Amino acid sequence: MNDSPKLSVIIPLYNAGEHFAACMDSLLAQTWTALEIIIVNDGSTDNSASIAQAYADAHSHIRVIHQPNAGASVARNRGVEAATGDYVAFVDADDLLYPRMYETLMGMALRDDLDVAQCNADWSDRSSGHTWLSIPTGRLTSTGVMTGPDWLRKALATRRWTHVVWMGVYRLSLIRDIKLTFVPGLHHQDILWTTEFMFNARRARYTQEAYYKYFLHNQSVSRVKRQGTQHAQYQRHYIKITRLLDKLNNDYANKIPVYPEFREQVTREALRVCHSVRKEKDNDIKQIIIADIFSSGMYKRLIKNVRTPKLAYQAMLWSYRLYRWRDKSAFARRTARRPIRVR
Repeated sequence: MNDSPKLSVIIPLYNAGEHFAACMDSLLAQTWTALEIIIVNDGSTDNSASIAQAYADAHSHIRVIHQPNAGASVARNRGVEAATGDYVAFVDADDLLYPRMYETLMGMALRDDLDVAQCNADWSDRSSGHTWLSIPTGRLTSTGVMTGPDWLRKALATRRWTHVVWMGVYRLSLIRDIKLTFVPGLHHQDILWTTEFMFNARRARYTQEAYYKYFLHNQSVSRVKRQGTQHAQYQRHYIKITRLLDKLNNDYANKIPVYPEFREQVTREALRVCHSVRKEKDNDIKQIIIADIFSSGMYKRLIKNVRTPKLAYQAMLWSYRLYRWRDKSAFARRTARRPIRVR
């Protein structure tokens, strides 16, 4: 197996604590042994860096790169730059992999000359232990070889597939050819990365078997309870995602079929922001989010990407609500002139 094409596994590491050793042990237990493991220590302030170095000292195929804290996107980009494998994979430092994950995915990739091979995953609540399948087999079963756009269309249509990079292995030469990077500082940057990768993938395949265990906890990005200006700032990440997804669709319109599901992806992400308005209790913060929706152009993207009657109804309903809730005072006008920036 050591003479087989190499897989570079990239792990952004920031204060993973006690769970990091279990993650590393699950990597060392992989039945696919042609691995290089690249740990990018993103300025950890706990003992994560020393744990990483201990593994690197004990195993020649593990190395550690250190950087000041800059976020998972920058860490992943550093890992891709350093990778020497034929394919790359991404792992979150507090998750687990089942032993045959990379043997299965690399076997698929090599047998069918794939640009990407993806699997299912288990999601688990770390506090309760409750575990469930990410994509129920009633929604999506194993596929044959498909183009990347056709696979993405099929996956989005399930309404259960999530844009996460850790469920697959990706051809490194393709990533470099299209100069694909993660957007620094952007929450949920996987959405954009996986979308653009699939737009360029010629051959993709999926297995319904779950080989990765993703843990949800109170510090997960999607679970952190944000209030006040932090909540408004968090929604700006989704607003930016709607803009960048819309731009991807427009940029690739003459290269691939831009299916209705790709357009509706923009609308669904915009609706996520709309729902956050209703949940916000502080009226000043609510007005900031509403002002952001209009001043950023997200309102127009919400409407123009509708492709089904159901989404059309939701878009019209939220149009009515937002106009009704919108403050027409001088405060709102000043807020609306503020630029939308996400670090």
